Amino acid sequence: MSALAGTRPAARRPAIGRLRPRFRRRELGLLALVALALLAGSLSLGWERAGRPELAGGGLLAIYLGTLALVHLGQVLAGRRTDQVLLPVVGLLGGIGLLMMIRLPQDLVQQSFGGASLGLAQAQLIWLVLALVVAGSLAIVVRNDTWLRLYKYTWAAAGIALLLATFVLGRNTNGATLDIRLGPVSGQPSELLKVILVIFLAAYLSENRPLLAERSWLVGPFRLPPLPYLIPMIAMWAIAILIVVVQRDLGAALLFFAVFLLLLYVATGRGLYVVLGLLAFVAGSYVAYRLFGVVRERFDVWLDPWATAQGSGYQVVQALYAFGRGGLLGTGLGAGLPSVGGQIPLPEVHTDMVFAALGEELGLVGILGVLGLYLVILERGLRIAASAADDFRALLATGLTLVVAVQALVIAAGNLKLIPLTGITLPFVSYGGSSLLANALVVGLLLALSDRGVEPPPPPRAPGGRLARLADRGAR
Repeated sequence: MSALAGTRPAARRPAIGRLRPRFRRRELGLLALVALALLAGSLSLGWERAGRPELAGGGLLAIYLGTLALVHLGQVLAGRRTDQVLLPVVGLLGGIGLLMMIRLPQDLVQQSFGGASLGLAQAQLIWLVLALVVAGSLAIVVRNDTWLRLYKYTWAAAGIALLLATFVLGRNTNGATLDIRLGPVSGQPSELLKVILVIFLAAYLSENRPLLAERSWLVGPFRLPPLPYLIPMIAMWAIAILIVVVQRDLGAALLFFAVFLLLLYVATGRGLYVVLGLLAFVAGSYVAYRLFGVVRERFDVWLDPWATAQGSGYQVVQALYAFGRGGLLGTGLGAGLPSVGGQIPLPEVHTDMVFAALGEELGLVGILGVLGLYLVILERGLRIAASAADDFRALLATGLTLVVAVQALVIAAGNLKLIPLTGITLPFVSYGGSSLLANALVVGLLLALSDRGVEPPPPPRAPGGRLARLADRGAR
């Protein structure tokens, strides 16, 4: 991201007046391909189930595709000049997740809304529709980012308060306090915190980037970063990490750390920060291994899951077997995941292990295609960042993109036993309302940032004050 180091041209203020509808040919063509792919998957699943050509979950799929079409129509009528690739890619990932939820046993999830009992696929459809509406609405409504950049500490405090609320209102699941339940709805605050943390880091780093990139403290032969500028940012990040670790949400902790380190490197271009961050990660991992039984168990399972194949290593072993059964081309939708005692062998198959289920039924080719979709999101997000009008928008787009890409990488690597299993969801594919809505916020903000007619950023404020004087003293 060398573009961050240069001076960005001032954006031209859009002409005042009514926006005219703008035809989005590329997006429409891609959405048509998405519809064809999902209909083919539904037909394949129905054929496997009934032994004859029929659509599986045809009504649910029709509602989902109809929602995608309405979101596209909203973009057309609004006349916004936003990215035309993100929505189809996210739509395809969400559709793959919906097909997988249709394929899995419906009693894995039981939700009640207004007296109606919903199974896994029906509940997932509701969250997908809400997520698409949120993303499409943000893409249309967000015209400037002043409300994001000026209140960075307020956003950070709100995120920390939300996490602290889980200690009071949260419920314990498998030894971890992760979600808050309000009536029939529950959600994980850490999902929203990842977006809030990126907003805070983007605002803070863009305001202090020149000082972080150019000034340093001399300690012997080493040039260390200016601590007065790093302390507020590290403190906010460390509080979030500490709370997440206490809650035993190790996947969120790893995600926060990786995004923090990458965003700091993108903002400053200083490899020393990466080295120091990795050393801190190794030291912190060792301490966590010695202090926390859950960390020690997951690390031991990662090293040798077969030693406890009927216990704590069961989930990892079954995931590896699933990938092995899938082979190159997979067994086909609905033809894999053989029942063991009337149950699918993969525990938490609809959340933590959905990537392994895809690996069995779609094969190596299928999961490479899914990973390719995340690479497209990464490419589009970094393209949006590179063309941003100022450092804040560039860092915000970069951070939001990294949230999705790193999360997908972590859960895929965990399912494949490349790293210890962390228990986070596969973005847009796994079941989970809080995950879908948080990632919808990410996509909606990326779409809004990609608009070439968005209002220009406010004039930059030069960093100064007490922190600048402290940094100057240290740099002498």
